[in-house]
Amino acid sequence: MVAALDDLDRNILAILQEDCSLALDEIARRVGASKTPVWNRIRKMRAAGIIRSEVAILDPEKLGFESCFFVLIRTSQHDADWLARFLKAVQERPEVLEAHRLAGDIDYILKVRVENARAYDAFYRALIKEVSIFNVTSSLSMEEIKNTTALPLR
Repeated sequence: MVAALDDLDRNILAILQEDCSLALDEIARRVGASKTPVWNRIRKMRAAGIIRSEVAILDPEKLGFESCFFVLIRTSQHDADWLARFLKAVQERPEVLEAHRLAGDIDYILKVRVENARAYDAFYRALIKEVSIFNVTSSLSMEEIKNTTALPLR
């Protein structure tokens, strides 16, 4: 269900997507409203699940995670037991930043962030030990052109 938001809500969310550590005074100043209504709207959007969480976004390369792999997975098994094992394996691997089930020839795509190719190989070996996979294709990202968590609200 799509939430009904007005322009003030969208402006507040746009600011929070850029920097959620801003003081309430600054957010209110930027949207041209007083603190109390801005705070009430933020609280309501948190309660409604529109604002799921507030996190620090880290620089992976500065922390030694220089390699980003996109892993395309095809499976020949579509039973509930295989799916449960696969989901558990993916959710428990901290290297997996994103996992998506796809329509089309590829069943799943994973975004995996690791230190280097050797670390990716260790991840791959651990994954196939936990769950049987029909076909895996991995692609190393040579350059990150765009990376954002901000939704296009305006």
